[in-house]
Amino acid sequence: MKVIELTAASMDAFRHASRPDIEPGPGEALIALKAASLNFLDIAVATGKYPLSSFPIVPVTDGAGEIVALGPAVAVQEEWKVGDRVVPHFLPYWQDGRLPVMGGGPRRGIDLQGSLAEYVVVPQAGLVRTPAHLTDVQAATLPIAATTAWTTLWVAQLGPQKTALLLGTGGVSIFALQLAKAHGARAIITTSSEEKAERCRALGADEVINYKQHPNWADEVLRLTDGKGADFVLETGGRQTLPQSIRAAALDGSILVIGFLSGTEASVDVLQIMEKRIRLQGNTTGPVSALRDAAAAIANHRIVPVVDRVFDWGNASEAFRHVEAGGHFGKVAIAISK
Repeated sequence: MKVIELTAASMDAFRHASRPDIEPGPGEALIALKAASLNFLDIAVATGKYPLSSFPIVPVTDGAGEIVALGPAVAVQEEWKVGDRVVPHFLPYWQDGRLPVMGGGPRRGIDLQGSLAEYVVVPQAGLVRTPAHLTDVQAATLPIAATTAWTTLWVAQLGPQKTALLLGTGGVSIFALQLAKAHGARAIITTSSEEKAERCRALGADEVINYKQHPNWADEVLRLTDGKGADFVLETGGRQTLPQSIRAAALDGSILVIGFLSGTEASVDVLQIMEKRIRLQGNTTGPVSALRDAAAAIANHRIVPVVDRVFDWGNASEAFRHVEAGGHFGKVAIAISK
C-alpha cells in the first residue's frame, strides 16, 4: 500500500513509500482511508516540538474512510459491516472514563500508524460512525478537534445564559463556536481580520474581537460582558494569551487549556485565579465515547465542519507548511489518492 512517511523531525523529511498490505486481526477493522486532516500536534511532531523516540512514522492523527474488511468478531459496542463509513479515534484504546495513562495510550500518527496511507488497521472499538450528512473530508476533521471542543464545553457545563470566549479561528475554536451555539450559549471569538470576523458571525458568533486592533482583548471581553467576563475560555495560545484569558474569565469561570501556539511557559497572576475561583484545566482530547457524542451532536444539529483548504496527496507536505504558517480558518485536509 502507498504511504507517506516522515523520516525525521523536519518539514523536509516527508517521502512517498510503499509498505506491505495489512490485514485485520481479531476485533480489528481494515479501513480504506479517504481523507486526513491536520492538527497542531501533527505540526509539532514534524518540527520536533513534540519529540518522538524513533522514525520513520506514517504521520497524521486524524482521518476518515470506510471499512473494507473485518477481523474475527469480538464483543464490541456496535456491530460493524464492510462498507460502513467510519472515523477512527486518535486514541483507539481509550474507550471512556478517566485518562488511563499519561498521553492516553497508543496514539495514531505517533505510536501507531497514522492517516497518510491508503489503508489502516484499527480496533473496532475505536471507530465512530461518520455522520451521514458529512463528506469524508469533513468527517476527517472530527477525531481531535471536535472531540476536544465537545469535552471542554462539557467540562465547563456550557449552556444558555453562559458566555464562551474562544481564542482564534483554528479547528478546535471553530468547532467550539458551532457547538457552543448548539448549546444555546453566547459566543465571543477572537480573530485577526474583518474577513475572518464576518465568517465567524456567519457561523453564529455573537461578538468578534480583532486582537490586532485590540491587543488587550481581555478588556474588550470585560466590556462586552458588563464587567462579568466569560464563563468558559478556550485557551489555545499558551505563553502570550493565558494571562489575558485569566483576566477575561468570570467568577467561577473555567479556562480549558488546549494549545501552546505561543509557547508552553507563561507567567500568571495566581491571586486572580484564587480570587475569581477560576477552574484552570488542561485538555488534549477525549475518549472514544466523547467522539461518539460529538459526532451525534454534529449529526443532530446538522453542523458542517469548516474546511479551510484541501490538499491533494502529492502536496501533503504543503498542507503541513500551510498550517505551520497559521492564518487558516477551520481545518486543513488532505485527500488520500488510491
